[in-house]
Order: sequence, then C-alpha cells, then structure tokens
Amino acid sequence: MRYVVHKVNPLPGGGFLKTNIDFCIDWARQHKVRTAVYAVCLIVALEYFSLPNNSLRELQRKNPRITAMMEQRVQEADGAGVRFAIQQTWMPISRISPHLIHAVIVAEDGTFYEHSGVDWYEVEESIEKNLETGRVARGGSTISQQLAKNLFLSTSKDPLRKVKELIITLRMEKMLSKRRILEIYLNVIEWGNGVFGAEAAARKYFGTSAANITRDEAARLAAVIPRPLRHQPNETSQYVERRSSIILERMTARGY
Repeated sequence: MRYVVHKVNPLPGGGFLKTNIDFCIDWARQHKVRTAVYAVCLIVALEYFSLPNNSLRELQRKNPRITAMMEQRVQEADGAGVRFAIQQTWMPISRISPHLIHAVIVAEDGTFYEHSGVDWYEVEESIEKNLETGRVARGGSTISQQLAKNLFLSTSKDPLRKVKELIITLRMEKMLSKRRILEIYLNVIEWGNGVFGAEAAARKYFGTSAANITRDEAARLAAVIPRPLRHQPNETSQYVERRSSIILERMTARGY
C-alpha cells in the first residue's frame, strides 16, 4: 500500500511578511531617534481620536456633574480608607462676585482673554525656570489648561498627559466661549479637601455666598488655588498673606 505525502506550503505571503518585519526592525535599530519620533506621533494620533469631543460640545449647554479630579480624590480616599464627601453647589457666573472673578484671573492667567488657550510666553518662561532649578518649580498652565486637566485628566505630570491636556485645551477654546470656560472653571476647581467650586469655598471659609465675597476674601481664595490641599484662604500663614497681597496689588494695577 502506497502512502502519498502532501507537502504543506506556508501561508501565501508569509515569507514576504517576515522579510518586511525584519527590515522594519533593522531600520528601527539604525534610526533610533526617528523611530522614537514616529512612535510618539503615532501615540498622539491614537490619543487624539480618543479625546472627549462629544463631552466638550455638551459643555456648551450642560454643566459637568463630576470631574476627573473629583473621581481621583474619591479613589485616593477609598485607597486610604478615609471618608470623603464632595461639597459643591453650582453658581452661574452672573452671580459670582466680580472681585473673585478678577482675583482668579490676575492670579492664574493674566492674559486669559488674549490667548487661544495656551500662553506660549509663559510656557517658555516655565521651561527655562525648570531647567535652571532642575525641577518643576514653575507651571505655565492657563485657566483653560487647568480646566482641561480638572475635567478629563489626572494630576500626573507625565508628558503624554500634557499632550492630551494641550489638545483638549485647543479644542475647548474653539467650542466654548471664554465666559463659559471661566464659569465652569470657577465651579469645579478644587479649593480644599472635598471642596469644589467658588460657592462651596465661600460657604466653608467665609460663611457667605460666592456672590458676596469681598475684595480681600477674593484675593485669599485666589491665593490658595495652586495648593488647595496645603493652605486655606482664611488662615494667617505667610504664604496666604504674601500671595493674597500680591494679587490685591495686581487687581489695583488693573483698576479692579
């Protein structure tokens, strides 16, 4: 009895595919810098299409119920086994004290109404300062960038997160008015442990509404924005006293 042995051929194109993979690997080894650049571009492209376009459009009409920052704080509290309650009351910008609006702008983003989301001069100054000190000693984030981070991202400082923040910021500036960006920012920004937004902060630290905040109280609230978990607006620390004094001087210089 004769047995016929059939030789199984490899999948069509298999050799071609392996040859091209080997070629790509060899090319990548010889061009490491280009490969790194292409890889970053690919990652950015993939991230671009995963960013919250629809959510940004919804913000034109709807107020955000919870932010990425709030979710992060809840998770941190759960991990530490401590109780955490979010204090927030939405307040239309038309009812927020002009003193607080002016104080926040001069403290956090003096050219808020002039730039398109990113203050490139501040970015350059921040890079130079950080290179001099060898650490992140100065930030260059605008109000729009801070809002993008608060709404959709985390407090991580990794480069990819900063790229996402930049893309979201530029999109947000095209979809939302400056007034709407500022309104959302004032209502979601962190102002203490579990304290989010101007109304909750005004109630907690000064026992009044954000509508009735005085000029001095506004400067104190704006003073602690960079370090809301370390300082409170109603404390008499050197940091709060010094920074609020600078903010008041800037407000006076601008006629506020």
